[in-house]
Amino acid sequence: MGAQNSQPVTIPELEEIMAETGFSQANVLRLYQRFQALDKNEKGYLSKYDLEGIGELAVNPIGDRIINAFFKDGRETTDFRTFASVLAHFRPVEGPGGSENINSRLSKLKFAFQLYDQDKDGKISRAEMLQVLRMMIGIQVTDEQLECITDRTIQEADKDGDNAISFEEFAKSVEKLNIEQKMSLRILK
Repeated sequence: MGAQNSQPVTIPELEEIMAETGFSQANVLRLYQRFQALDKNEKGYLSKYDLEGIGELAVNPIGDRIINAFFKDGRETTDFRTFASVLAHFRPVEGPGGSENINSRLSKLKFAFQLYDQDKDGKISRAEMLQVLRMMIGIQVTDEQLECITDRTIQEADKDGDNAISFEEFAKSVEKLNIEQKMSLRILK
């Protein structure tokens, strides 16, 4: 009656993933299918190379940093649970969720902050800000203009005068932005 495999999909740690991420069972299943599609050799894990094949990340100026977020502590591979956990940051906020939710405004801000804070010292240095702006703006401005933009950005956000941006200063500087919407992927609803 057809060669399609009608066996139900068994997702490892399904209940734990749903509890940690807030994803529904249907969402976890959809993410698992995407994970399996990226895992072309059926290894059960993904490498950075596997994620580099995602078109949206390939054209994103900070795509490499987003990819690196899937590989904590210098790991070379990521399993499905970690994959789902990272993507949960981009799950749209529904209703008045608590600040401890993985997709809360606070969690989204922390995720965004760590994309800038590459040395993980808890501050965005001038060099880190310049590097991100260079990736995002590219060749559209001169190096001198880019350095001026960087200095102005740090000057406006740096309230304690240490020439760097702490997480609290970062959060304050983007408080008027709708982070909940800007860091949400509709497909993760």
